[in-house]
Amino acid sequence: MREAFLCLIGGGHDSLSPEAEYELRHPDYVMEMPQSGERIRGRDAMRSMQEQFPAPPDVTVRRVTGAGTVWVLEGVNDYGGGELWSVVVILEFDGEGRILRDTRYYAKPFDPPDWRAGLVERMGE
Repeated sequence: MREAFLCLIGGGHDSLSPEAEYELRHPDYVMEMPQSGERIRGRDAMRSMQEQFPAPPDVTVRRVTGAGTVWVLEGVNDYGGGELWSVVVILEFDGEGRILRDTRYYAKPFDPPDWRAGLVERMGE
């Protein structure tokens, strides 16, 4: 399931064809983006949404972890023009290796408050 996950999001591996990606999703697939309050029901609806997406981001995978039917990805989506967003993707698979549920959290990077400066180390420096 880990390899299917990495192929699905394009994390440095060969990305899947649209048809292979479609087949990886269960017919009753549900994707939720809690921060925007959006839900997509069904792999057909997801395909329609993907076909209308202006330009998919480049994905850099930081970490993939999981076991059994639940896998989590941490990464960065690069939308071009300096537009970088952190992303956490939680995928739940059925017993046949198809994605049943897909939950995604996005966060735009921000500077930490000054009061924490002496208490933390900055990532990426």
